[in-house]
Amino acid sequence: MPKNGQQSSPRPIPVLEHLPRALYARAESLGAGSWTPHHQHDWVQFSYAISGVLGVYTAEGSYFAPPQWGVWIPAGVEHKVVTSMQAEMRSLYVRRDVSSWAPGHCRVLEVTPLARELIKQFCLLPVEYPENGSAEARLVAVLLDQLQALPEVGFSLPLPKHPRLLELCNELLAHPEQGQSLGQWAQRLNTSEKTLTRLFQRETGLSFRGWRQRMRLLSSLTALEAGQSVTEAALGSGYDSTSAYIAAFKSLFGFTPGGLRL
Repeated sequence: MPKNGQQSSPRPIPVLEHLPRALYARAESLGAGSWTPHHQHDWVQFSYAISGVLGVYTAEGSYFAPPQWGVWIPAGVEHKVVTSMQAEMRSLYVRRDVSSWAPGHCRVLEVTPLARELIKQFCLLPVEYPENGSAEARLVAVLLDQLQALPEVGFSLPLPKHPRLLELCNELLAHPEQGQSLGQWAQRLNTSEKTLTRLFQRETGLSFRGWRQRMRLLSSLTALEAGQSVTEAALGSGYDSTSAYIAAFKSLFGFTPGGLRL
């Protein structure tokens, strides 16, 4: 899983006072350890990885986009973008008035083949593309319809606001392979296992076991994209059994780890 602060200087954020059109495109080649400082926009940002794994961090949680998936970041949401390895990123900035249908929280979406081709074609247009019924405007309208229909996937990890629980989660994020039980964590935090169970469910919407499993599976995405074997990715993310890892991966993502490389 991408780690914060792998690079001494942050990646610059382009300065835009407003969007010249309803959609604005950016194409970036990101180096390993690339990151931005926390920032926000007055418009929606939709970023997806052609290669590499994008990590988007907000106060509400972490969102991960392996190749051909993207992160939808609503206008006004403070976020940080991190890549632990080289990545090719394509971003769309979307004006609020043409995306009022979208929910007000971050989501990870599957970029369908049609949407991918529309984004590719849109990236070839000039920034101030013709409007008023032009062919370019019709392409934008179809692309907006496709963005609205993109299916959501489970590549997100909710983070708690409770300080002590957040400390626990951050340690697990840094070391997904460690296998301390909920009871052992409860002892470290000087609380009962029952109290910690209730706190985890209340703060994240997941059980401790469910949160840790999702965290481990998400942490393995970068290893898989970097070319490590399924066994290496499983062991590095805390699984003792490759078969158990594959089954859990398919249950969460809907495909096996091998399918990530297709």
